[in-house]
Amino acid sequence: MTAGQKKRVLVTGAEGTIGTAIRKYLGDRYELSALTREPVDFPSHVADIADLDAIQPAFEGMDAVIHMAASAAVETPWDDILHNNLIGTRNVFEAAHRAGVERVVFASSNHAIGMYEIDGAPSIHELDDPRVYDHSAELRPDSLYGVSKVFGEALGRYYLERFGLKVYNLRIGSVRAEDDPRSEAVTASSPALMDLTVEQRLERMRATWLSQRDCTHLISRCLDVEDVDWAVVYGISNNPRQFWDISHARELLGYDPQDSAPE
Repeated sequence: MTAGQKKRVLVTGAEGTIGTAIRKYLGDRYELSALTREPVDFPSHVADIADLDAIQPAFEGMDAVIHMAASAAVETPWDDILHNNLIGTRNVFEAAHRAGVERVVFASSNHAIGMYEIDGAPSIHELDDPRVYDHSAELRPDSLYGVSKVFGEALGRYYLERFGLKVYNLRIGSVRAEDDPRSEAVTASSPALMDLTVEQRLERMRATWLSQRDCTHLISRCLDVEDVDWAVVYGISNNPRQFWDISHARELLGYDPQDSAPE
């Protein structure tokens, strides 16, 4: 890539909430391409990520891949997890490797360690609770969805170790289309936390919210950082309660969140 040339970045799942935010906030900064499962109202390579041969052309000539495509619901059944989150994620890493892509930003999830929150709720969401979990916390997935994100992180490590692919795993908090942590419409969580009251769910959102602006800033740091080949970091805004650590993202990647849920 020559000086002044924009990085060529492929976004899988470009039609989703975060994919849409990427196109909105980062479209001027990078030369973005899209991979979607169905035709959309913007230019996109249409293919199922479970079909390696079908998606491979989208990866050619790319400098980086932001992998957002997945079945995102915590209660997703096994067949969909297998198809989209396991086979599909493997294919994305393999296609990136075959195409000579430098780096992959992988949308992992807080659900990779979700049992800490389930065991600690609802008090873990309170402002004076001291518990904080960082990138070194033991893996404790709370669902098959969480298991699939652990799988993706392990897969990324394999492609780093064996093929030199740079991989950045983002254990993302609560990104919502409304982008408003105060909205009762966005307070639903995993089935294990559904017995929380509306007030308790809003308290949770106060701790787990990641604004679209901060989310895309974190992604851009993964795309631009030098001398960092591997990262496992949490993605939340600079909220008044933080039980997932973001100091590691600050120190390693230069993450500097600008938004915060209201106290």
